Amino acid sequence: MIHKTLETRQVSRRELVQLLGAGTVAAMGISIAGPAFADAKATDAAIMKVTGGKTPAAGKITLETPQIAENGSTVPIGVKVDSAMNDADNVKSVHLYADGNPNPDVATFHFTSMSGKADVSTRIRLAKTQNIVAVAEMGNGSFMMAKAEIKVTIGGCGG
Repeated sequence: MIHKTLETRQVSRRELVQLLGAGTVAAMGISIAGPAFADAKATDAAIMKVTGGKTPAAGKITLETPQIAENGSTVPIGVKVDSAMNDADNVKSVHLYADGNPNPDVATFHFTSMSGKADVSTRIRLAKTQNIVAVAEMGNGSFMMAKAEIKVTIGGCGG
């Protein structure tokens, strides 16, 4: 068994101040920059990626959101898709997007005919007032979409 000994040395006060100063400047640079936010174009691109370029239709999907969220840290979101959830009419997945968060992809929920119904609820974090978009991928290859704006008074993602 080989043991290595670590050598230690005295650090001068000048070196310590330089190290701490560099760390502080780096931390300030990170906090000053802040997060980059997505926009409607990034959200549309994410939706087109999921749909393979198909334009989602309106209908069959309902978003349950508050009009105003007093705190963006935990915003309740509900999504319901009107479907019999059988072989002829089913929902494969539901995708949630927030067009003002640093990353527009919020969540994806997958379903089978054994799910019984396509009904989910969750809490998400919103950085600022923005649109929430839900896209349902149907078993027949079509896509449905619903959109709702939520006004956020206190941001949850650093704002």
